[in-house]
Amino acid sequence: MLRFAQLTKTIKMKAKIIMEIKFSKIGLMRYISHLDLLRLFRRSASRARITLEHTCGFNPHPKISISRAIKLGETCEELFCQFGLKEKIEPQDFIDKLRRQLPESLPLTGARLIEKNN
Repeated sequence: MLRFAQLTKTIKMKAKIIMEIKFSKIGLMRYISHLDLLRLFRRSASRARITLEHTCGFNPHPKISISRAIKLGETCEELFCQFGLKEKIEPQDFIDKLRRQLPESLPLTGARLIEKNN
């Protein structure tokens, strides 16, 4: 069972369309840092042709947020990540596109779409 409600309370993203994914960090991915993991998700989304929302500022970057940082060298079976999207996409399509671009030791186990009305 996916427990997405816990993450929604901890991450406050201002995007109108948010895709929240559940993933595991296992195998050799235990040696990747938190910032490198963010960079990996950004590049994977770009290669998968997923249009992400960007921040407004002098140096805009994609709106991606991971629930918590894990110590280098440790594995975790349940991590969450949110992507701010420009366009609505079905959760299963998002997972399929992103999964093709990610390494096998970073499996995606679920996704849900959050739409804000403000």
